[in-house]
Amino acid sequence: MSKLYLLVRRCLTVALVMAAFAGYAQQSVTGKVTAADDGSGIPGVNVLEKGTSNGTVTDSDGNFRINVGANATLVFSFVGYATQEVAVGSQSSVNVSLLSDVTALSEVVVVGYGTQDKKEITSSVTSIKSEDFNKGTVNDPVQLLQGKVAGLNITRPGGDPNAGFNIRLRGVGTIGANAEPLVVIDGVIGGSLSTVDPNDILSVDVLKDGSAAAIYGSRGGSGVILITTKSGKKGRVDVSYNGSVAVESIARTIDFMSADEYRQVQGAVNLGSSTNWLDVVTKKGSAMVHNLSLSGGSEKTTYRASFNVREASGIAINSGFTQLNGRLNLTQKALKDKATFTMNVSSTTKDAEYGFTESLRYAVIANPTMPVYDNTTTSPTAGGNFGGYAQRDIFDFFNPLAIAEQNQNDGKDTRLLTSLRGDYDFSDVINGLSAAVFYSQQRESDFRGYYYSKFSKFRGAGRNGLAGRRNDQRFNELFETTVNYNKNINNANLALLGGYSYQYFLNEGFGMEGGNFLTDAFGYNNMGAALDFANGLGNVFSYANSNKLVAFFGRANLNVSETYFASVSARYEGSSRFGKNNKWGLFPAASAGVTLSNLVDIPSVNSLKLRASYGVTGNQPGSSYESLSRIGRLGNFFYEGVYVPSYGPVSNANPDLKWETKSEIDFGVDFSMLNNKLTGTIDYYTRTTKDMILPVNVPVPPNLYGTTLVNIGELKNDGFELALNYNPMKAGLIKWTVGGNFSTYNTKVVSLTSGPLSFGSGGVLYRAGMGAPGQNDFRLIRVKEGQPLGEIWGPVQVGVNPDGTPKFKDINGDGGNYCDCDDDKTVLGNGLPNFTAGLNFTVSYKNFDLSTFFRGAFGHDLVNSYRGFYENRESTTVGNYNIVNTKYYDPNITKAVFNSSHVEKASFVKLDNMQIGYNVPLKGGSTFTNFRVYVAGQNLFVITGYTGIDPEVRYTDRIDGDGGGNPGAVDALSPGIERRSTYFTTRTFTFGVNIGF
Repeated sequence: MSKLYLLVRRCLTVALVMAAFAGYAQQSVTGKVTAADDGSGIPGVNVLEKGTSNGTVTDSDGNFRINVGANATLVFSFVGYATQEVAVGSQSSVNVSLLSDVTALSEVVVVGYGTQDKKEITSSVTSIKSEDFNKGTVNDPVQLLQGKVAGLNITRPGGDPNAGFNIRLRGVGTIGANAEPLVVIDGVIGGSLSTVDPNDILSVDVLKDGSAAAIYGSRGGSGVILITTKSGKKGRVDVSYNGSVAVESIARTIDFMSADEYRQVQGAVNLGSSTNWLDVVTKKGSAMVHNLSLSGGSEKTTYRASFNVREASGIAINSGFTQLNGRLNLTQKALKDKATFTMNVSSTTKDAEYGFTESLRYAVIANPTMPVYDNTTTSPTAGGNFGGYAQRDIFDFFNPLAIAEQNQNDGKDTRLLTSLRGDYDFSDVINGLSAAVFYSQQRESDFRGYYYSKFSKFRGAGRNGLAGRRNDQRFNELFETTVNYNKNINNANLALLGGYSYQYFLNEGFGMEGGNFLTDAFGYNNMGAALDFANGLGNVFSYANSNKLVAFFGRANLNVSETYFASVSARYEGSSRFGKNNKWGLFPAASAGVTLSNLVDIPSVNSLKLRASYGVTGNQPGSSYESLSRIGRLGNFFYEGVYVPSYGPVSNANPDLKWETKSEIDFGVDFSMLNNKLTGTIDYYTRTTKDMILPVNVPVPPNLYGTTLVNIGELKNDGFELALNYNPMKAGLIKWTVGGNFSTYNTKVVSLTSGPLSFGSGGVLYRAGMGAPGQNDFRLIRVKEGQPLGEIWGPVQVGVNPDGTPKFKDINGDGGNYCDCDDDKTVLGNGLPNFTAGLNFTVSYKNFDLSTFFRGAFGHDLVNSYRGFYENRESTTVGNYNIVNTKYYDPNITKAVFNSSHVEKASFVKLDNMQIGYNVPLKGGSTFTNFRVYVAGQNLFVITGYTGIDPEVRYTDRIDGDGGGNPGAVDALSPGIERRSTYFTTRTFTFGVNIGF
């Protein structure tokens, strides 16, 4: 921490020195900016000395003061008003009256391979600017958008600072391929979000429907997120600093018994202590952020450089990270300004302690009368052989503090993204013709290292110490060339795009795991000291794979009289990952729109546009060579006292493996009303995903391997989206805006079969085991043809039998006892929401501003697995673990069996963030161009009936490991389950400053 402090202090010193020499003002000018319609002062108007970056903003009454050079011209600009320029001359006072201007409300939107005026867009695209991003401590770029875009769901259950986010656009569009949107960063397709610091993002544009995303072909099936980073502007050097510190505390866990409550339960095992295990394994979290940027330039050259430091410490012991990020964006004009060269370079290094969520899991269920430490070797909690930490000889339990303190789980990630673009204007040869060449490289390296102590009962003691380390590296390079032609024909404009794309990917890595160490001193840093490598128990692996994508693409946009709009596009793409008979695929799109308000005068309506679109996008397998027959390592077998590796088939050939395709139809309305104070967008979409890429069981022989990757099955989605914003644009002491979005979802499994092949058995499959203790064979999710995706499946509890076992509904009507068979089970709920919503409100008074954002998801259910295992008085529960004690606890139940009572309605509304800021008034001649302080809160409260840790939607599942085992693989077909390894939710309070020089 001290090194980071010194580094930040030195950066600030450099910034202040640069600011002190950044220009010399020669003339002081004061004045007032008012609204032409009512004469009231307008706060927040940008006042800029033309040709420089010397500027200020008006105060709460519309007054300003600025020092300018000789022969200066002032530029006054504000959203909703026409920009005005005034020559200063010898004046010391300049008063300006701004006129309302509808054209000032026009917006440029980033689309695939270019930009368009918002009024010309004929597909479903949402653009979010930096001023509308989420506030507070934001360490991941996707947090900026959470809840801001209709149809875009961004979730991260719990508050783990190292956990990633699940991103779903318009629900679940695929189950066998990549379900998250494609990310494009400054033109780099598949750019890593880790290369971008949130402070460096200018805008984010989301391509939601098939027609908008089809230009990206095989990777646009789940939507596209386009990120544009900030760049420099001509003028003097601008220096800005953004810094914040934050504290974090636990917001939600799950209710369980205290030591005194537990002792009152029949069968409780009193171990003589009173321990609050959550206090033992948690602490106050903290975070700090420092962002320093410099930008400026001349008529020919502009630049922006930034340096970012982030440090976070989670509420769980030994969880957190330190991240350093640097970025340089440079633009150079040449050849009489016909050529423009743009270079972007970014680098990120992240050192992380991942900790163990299992320490939180076992803290919830630990016997509250158990001591933390016990150095004996004979007591019921003897820890003498486990480093002095108290332990119990029972199944699936480990001292929570020992898990966190005895073991290591670390990582280091590095990212380097570079890109170079050259544009040339050929208008002197052919009017409207331009071309561009683009090249980028992205290098990613992930190191992971773990060590379980010789004295750690959790994973380590059984191997006399266990260590592992691995390094995974990913490289991709992208080369693209595009040609643009723009032609005005009478009252029409035709814009043509043609291009070629080549992208190469290389993934490689190596790793090892071994146990039986003489000492803990080495950790994971001396793998040769593991004696397992001598007896064959050690494991060493390496791998390398590559793939290529080649594409030809084109698009034509037509604008007739600023009223009629049309667009057609196509991408013809080939991938080395597919079977030899289906390497290439075509992804077409078409859309059209008409601005009715130009044809019909509608009272109170400023603009009304109808649009319709159709597009086809795709998906490809998640890894290479899966269409080929391959031989690989299967494991080890014991032979003559030594473990020997074995090899065999790991995949069958499928020369016909082809693209998964998604066709989508979208109907939309864009409108502006009440003198452009109310704006909105309405969309209805329906899409069908066919030829999903899924593994199916096949007979052996004739096949060499038991599963084959094939194209099979069909999903169907539809939904409605609404986005509204109201901005009175009234100048005065108080300004306010309100906006919101609303989205519905419906996902249906149409088919899981194709001829004799079936993903499942007879069009139905059961997934997601409940787990241990005692319920490994119980499946929680049913996936069935003709039914909605996300069905939670099980028996319905209707009471309690005399022996304390749950009494279940006789669903099959046979009049007998519950048979633990499918006939006596039914749908208990659905893990996917019916609709989501977001609401933001901003208000400013003089120099103060307040912003709030609420977010909610409605109609989804969650399996509360803590309750399913531990909310009962079964002897093994009471004897081994603490008892979960929610409002549903029934002391009459003495058997742990998953049923309908453990499936809860999880609809919620959260106050995601609130921020209060103050812009410090600055006098003329001040070193600062702006100085703002703020306080912010995140996850301030949640309204929900759910009793678990976090009511957030779970789009995927990963079953808990038991007995110290690792979690299972991610399952995209099993939404709606809260597992026991969920990190507790957190509440964050932030204090920050934004300073400009």
